[in-house]
Parts: sequence; C-alpha cells; structure tokens
Amino acid sequence: MGGVARVVVVGAGLGGLAAAARLAAGGHAVTVVEAAPQVGGKLGWYARDGHGFDTGPSLVTLPQVLADLFAATGAPLADVLDLQRLDPAVAYRFADGTTTAVPGRLDGIAARLDDDLGAGRGAQWSALLTRAEAMWRATEQPFLRSPLAGAATLARMARRTADLRTIAPGRTLRGVGRGYLTDPRLRMLLDRYATYSGSDPRWAPAALLTVPWVEQAFGSWYVRGGLRRLPEAVAERAVERGAVVRTGAAVAEVLVDGGRAAGVRLADGERLPADVVVCNADAAALYGRLLPRRAPVRRARAALRRVEPSFSGFVLLLALDGRTPGLAHHTVLFPERYDAEFDALFGRRGPKRPVEDPTVYVSAPDDPATRPDAASESWFVLVNAPRHEPGSGVDWDAPGLADGYADRVLAVLAERGLDVRHRVRWRVVRTPADLERETGSPGGSIYGTSSNGARAAFLRPANASPLPGLYLVGGSAHPGGGLPLVLLSAEIVAGLVGPA
Repeated sequence: MGGVARVVVVGAGLGGLAAAARLAAGGHAVTVVEAAPQVGGKLGWYARDGHGFDTGPSLVTLPQVLADLFAATGAPLADVLDLQRLDPAVAYRFADGTTTAVPGRLDGIAARLDDDLGAGRGAQWSALLTRAEAMWRATEQPFLRSPLAGAATLARMARRTADLRTIAPGRTLRGVGRGYLTDPRLRMLLDRYATYSGSDPRWAPAALLTVPWVEQAFGSWYVRGGLRRLPEAVAERAVERGAVVRTGAAVAEVLVDGGRAAGVRLADGERLPADVVVCNADAAALYGRLLPRRAPVRRARAALRRVEPSFSGFVLLLALDGRTPGLAHHTVLFPERYDAEFDALFGRRGPKRPVEDPTVYVSAPDDPATRPDAASESWFVLVNAPRHEPGSGVDWDAPGLADGYADRVLAVLAERGLDVRHRVRWRVVRTPADLERETGSPGGSIYGTSSNGARAAFLRPANASPLPGLYLVGGSAHPGGGLPLVLLSAEIVAGLVGPA
C-alpha cells in the first residue's frame, strides 16, 4: 500500500501473530489485540499437578512454511524452536484388531502397509500418493500461496487443462480414493484426512488428497515443550520487530469510516484507529457480529450462510499413573462403521448427536514437559463432536451430558485395547461449548467452514474482504484450517498489504 500503515490485528491466534510479525518486519505500526489473557488461540495449554497438555493441534506439518516465517522476520527457526520429526507419525488400530503405523518418511510406507495389512496394499497407497503429489504441484502456488478469488481461481487454474484434471474440482475425496484403494482400512486412512478440515469425506473435495501427501512427504513434527511454544515464539518475534501485543483486550466492533475499515472499538469503549485491520477471529464472527450491519459486505455474509460450519471436538485431558508400552506419539482407533460418525456429526439419518462409536485420537508426547515424573503420562484424547447448538442441535451444557459422554469415550478406548480407567489420577472434560467460550468460534467449530462440497475449498472467505482495508487470516479464511495453511494465510495477507 506504500507508506507506514497503522495495523490492528484482531486475535492472537497463530495466523494473527504470523501476520503481525510479517507486517511489523515490513515496517508497519502493528498492534495485536486478544480477548484471552494469553496468546495462542486454539493452540492452548493446560497445566495441573505437573501434567501439561497441548489443547489444540498436536503436530506440525509442512515445517518449511514455519521456517519461511522466521527467515522473513529475523533469526531462523532452528535458533528459536526445537522441532523433532516423529517416526512413526501415527499408529492406527482398526475394529478388526489389525494395526499399522505410518513411518515418518515416504520410502518406508509401502512396505509397512504390506506387512501389516496384506500384500499389495502398499502399492495402492503409493499410487494414490503419486496422484496426490501431482495435485500438490498443481495447487501449491496458484491456490495455497495466492489470494482467493472464488470461481475465478478455478478459471485461472483451468488455463492449464492437465492441472485442472489432476485437481479434480468436481470430485470428492472419497470418490477419488475409491479409484485406488480396495481395502476398507486404507479407505478409512484416507477418509480421516477430511476431518483435518472438519468435513465429511463423502462430500469433501478431492483437493484434500494433498494433506496426506504433505504429511508423509515432509514429515510430522513435534515442538519440544509443547506446540504452545509456537504462538509464544511468533508473538516474541512480532514484538522484536516492533509490534505491540495486548491481551485481555476484547474487540466489540470493527470500525468503518468513509467506506473502509478504520480501526476497532474494544469492549471497554477504547477506540484504536487503524489504516488496516487484520481479523484472526472466525469469519462468521467477523461478518455476523463485529462489523456494523451497514458495512458493504452483504455478499460475503450471504456466502457464509450458504456453507456448513465444521464440526467441533470433545476432549478428555487424562493424567495417568504408569506408562503404556509401545505407545506412539499419536494413536488413532477407528470404529467399525466410519460413515455412522459423519452421519451423527452432520445430522444425516437423524438429528446431530454425539457419536456413539467414535474414532478416538490419542496424543501422548514423550516429553518431560508434559508429565511430573517418569512414572506417569498425560493424554490428550479427542473425538469429533457436533457443534454446541442449544435449541437446534446438541446442547453440550445439558446436565450430565459431558461427564456421561466422557465415560463413554473411556469405555470405547477400553473396547479397542487401551483401557486406562484404573490409571486415571484425574481428568478434565472440554466440550464444544467450552471451546466456543474460550475461542469465540461459533458452536466450538474447530476449522471455520467445513469443506463439504466438491468445490468448497475454492469458496472459503477470501483474505481480502469486500471492505477496503479489512483482511482475514486464520483457519476460517482461505486457504483453510491446519497450521501450515493458517501460516500461509498470514503470508498472503502480508503480501496484499505490502511493505511500508
């Protein structure tokens, strides 16, 4: 935009902090305002009696995007954070009792799948990943690293017919997968990647095939000390570059003057004038609550009403006695009927409801920072859950529901070979209602809008809003949820604003 701009960033999630660091490094006067008493957004941390838990994302993929952020703003990533490659990345248990673990590198995956699931399975998965790699090459620059322009983005990509055929914009993740995978267990492995964006694999776009490719080609990584160190380190970098970070400062309204964003009004009445406002709040909250009704964003509001928000998550934080032999950093325990889970989450074949037989995700880092002693463990247990929608869907504040469902999740763990009920020192239950209260995400939606619809990935809220001077970062905006995409959204916004 030329010249030093006064920038207010609404929300100190990773996307907002990354945008703040880049914009401050570019010479702008940046202030970050965050309602919570700490930075991090969904990258939270819970500590008690020496046990510590990351309460949001539990691994880093595509670490080069994080490295790019630090290289662009000062000292390199390796000087700031200790990233450790996970191998295996994830261990899987299926309802029929079979197990497998995906190695942390591509060259070992096929042999492992053959050994664990039967001859030929590795070749099927490898063929699928070859298609995924081509899809990644076709989408990384024109889509993931570029501003979104709705259908025009597809039109721009369509100039290269071979690329568009590779991307398969009219096909679903499951539809493409069925052309390669005959084993139902491999299909479950693929379907799981729809949940990375809070979506139903039967409706999610084939473009999500790039997620397993990125995870397996570039590795899955853990930050020693917990992933909470990520937003802390990015906040420190932003401050080093001159940004001001204010916590305990809730935004009540984005101000509009002369047909453009003009700053924010805080809940206590203070006004912060700005030339540029970067919103890291959920897009639904921005367009539905933070902007005045007269703001010229009617089409963006209408577009959000047409899309389905992502589902949420139900979490157990378990402080456990003893250690579990052979436990991977991540363990996924699949149900017998995966489709029944998505039916419950999205209200198909009945109302939205807690999943009776859910997929269970266990994150148990082998990190002294997460436990008080060597004879204990701290587990973050997640199951996908419908949003908190009292009156129209599930009311997670209903008496007895949360504790009753927590008991059910522990019983499912036991049924699938991980019975820890006798080892629980204490547990903390976090519902979608808690997530909504803590992060402001509507209904506790983890990923903003879902990608339910073959072209949904191309229809997320754009980084440049229809209101001049207002930009969106984070998981609810283009290019989507997940740490690397959130970081890319910040890179895109910094590019749109430009240096001073």
